Amino acid sequence: MKLEVAGLNSFYGRAHILFDVALEVGKGEVVALLGRNGAGKSTTFRSVVGLVSGRSGQVKFEGEDISRLPSYEIVRRGLGYVPEDRRIFTDLTVEENFEVGRQKPREGVAAWSQDRIYTLFPNLGEMRKRLGGEMSGGEQQMLSIGRTLMGNPSLVLLDEPSEGLAPKIVEQMADAILAMKREGLSIVISEQNLHFAKLICDRAYIIEKGRMRFSGTIAELEAHPEVRDAYLAV
Repeated sequence: MKLEVAGLNSFYGRAHILFDVALEVGKGEVVALLGRNGAGKSTTFRSVVGLVSGRSGQVKFEGEDISRLPSYEIVRRGLGYVPEDRRIFTDLTVEENFEVGRQKPREGVAAWSQDRIYTLFPNLGEMRKRLGGEMSGGEQQMLSIGRTLMGNPSLVLLDEPSEGLAPKIVEQMADAILAMKREGLSIVISEQNLHFAKLICDRAYIIEKGRMRFSGTIAELEAHPEVRDAYLAV
């Protein structure tokens, strides 16, 4: 397995947010972590990459226990993270943002260059000198993903990649994620949008109030509408 999470508990101060969360991601899989707003999706991602100090449990990446490593060491091992708020450098250009994320190529992992990312996101290729702060929300999302790819990760966590985007941009995002999968990347997306997840994902987990409520294939989720209605319906 590329990523194995077991018994993950996370706290913000005294507030217990995640309760024994467990999930697995295999090589080349696209897996969805589904749930309503506030269900614990972002906290799960932040805990995996070491951004939540109050946590316990085990996180293994490429067979190595990374549970106690600082975030920068986790990223250096090839685990990429695209946060929900994108965190681009608004006063840097597209090209400069990419250079900030650059890491050396990794053996057995697709190597990404700026030109390859412009092929993945043609919109960005037309605005290489544009400042991040002068871009639309969809363009910033593409920039954030591209900057993460410049680190040549073998697995990427994408937090709410379709949120707030126009339908046309959502389609482009789905195509890009499938292209990343074809390159051998493992991908985990957190989503509220079940339709988007169905376009790109092999399997899904559902989280509600910090607890895992479902694990199975997209087809299995489709076969249980009562699960979808209980945990995903608005």
